[in-house]
Amino acid sequence: MTKAEVLLRKGFEAAIQAAQAHYQLPAFLPPPPKGRTLVIGMGKAGAAMVQAFEQHWTGPWDQVQGLVAVPYHSALPTRHIPLIECAHPVPDHNSLAAAQQILRLVQGLTADDLVICLISGGGSALVSLPIDDLTLEQKQHLNQSLLHSGASIHEINTVRRHLSAIKGGRLALACAPAPLVNLIISDVPGDEPSSIASGPTVADSSTCHHALAILEHYKIKLPSAVRNALSQQRWESLKPDHSRAAHIQTHLIATPHQALVAAAALFEQAGYTTLLLGDAIEGEAKEVAKVMAGIAHSIIQHNTPLTRPCILLSGGETSVNVKGEGQGGRNVEFLLALLCATQGRLALTALAADTDGVDGALAVAGAYITPQSWDKALQLGVDPVSYLRRNDAHRFFELLQQQVITGATQTNVNDFRAILIH
Repeated sequence: MTKAEVLLRKGFEAAIQAAQAHYQLPAFLPPPPKGRTLVIGMGKAGAAMVQAFEQHWTGPWDQVQGLVAVPYHSALPTRHIPLIECAHPVPDHNSLAAAQQILRLVQGLTADDLVICLISGGGSALVSLPIDDLTLEQKQHLNQSLLHSGASIHEINTVRRHLSAIKGGRLALACAPAPLVNLIISDVPGDEPSSIASGPTVADSSTCHHALAILEHYKIKLPSAVRNALSQQRWESLKPDHSRAAHIQTHLIATPHQALVAAAALFEQAGYTTLLLGDAIEGEAKEVAKVMAGIAHSIIQHNTPLTRPCILLSGGETSVNVKGEGQGGRNVEFLLALLCATQGRLALTALAADTDGVDGALAVAGAYITPQSWDKALQLGVDPVSYLRRNDAHRFFELLQQQVITGATQTNVNDFRAILIH
């Protein structure tokens, strides 16, 4: 690997390290209650969050129970709080079982008990309980359709909150009258708690009408029962003015901004001026790539807004409207679109990856490009434009041997995009 590639990889690793529960969770643990402590949760960082809880909890263990849902192949050893592995990004029957078991655990709590909820990105799929007569198969289909529609994560989670018997604050209601403390690792632009894992234990200001408008905007086919329930506001979520909301404490223990600041510090220390463009960039991945290409061109041609060498750093969560036979993946699509926009004419090295180690549905975090990637692709007989058209960026970078593979990172603070302009 070149010096530039190594630097960007180290920046990515620094971002992941800054969002590890081991460092961030202990400071937010509440004191033990008079009664029982129930530890529940869901998300890609769930296993590490449980380990951090177990290492630092000071209360009696005979008063602790719980269950936390994590993705397949991401479990870590725990002593007191069991884990259940479930599917992501589309829920499966284990996701259903996890929701049912968690709801059973929270029954019969008192005001002397305490619920600690460990939440991180990915929880929406990992714990899934369709509302009323909606079937798991119908919910899987709606979820898959939304993921391929180009809808933003905020829009997707607004819909999820209104199709669930556990999200949108409904789990918080089930925990009453026990006080509830949320410890959250954010993976969404803006860090809105109701959007992280679709907000199972926080209040939600969106409505059934908002969810229906999103589904109609993206032309998602709906069962008549779903359309009727949403239009009649029968599946409303927990609202901020509900009395239950006063008994909920929520702490963001790690955020995308914290992770990007850690990466920026590493880049600056290495001697590269770094422009942090924000942690909440959304939109079509290929359109965001065009904007970044334009900024890079301005730097090279006009020394504005920075002079070389420098790094453009950003996060957020873009989307991919999958129309071809490829598997999508917003970070690899961003990179391929950036490559197509520059065609090797700009001296830049770039890395884009998801901090959870999974970009789209594949166990590949992302990829990287170098000033030689365009010519390398053409020499291999691989047409970048055709792969972009088919939303097949994962296959493209596999052929170029320029994938970034990390395995499960035990955290999730959204996307990482770094462009080094030589």
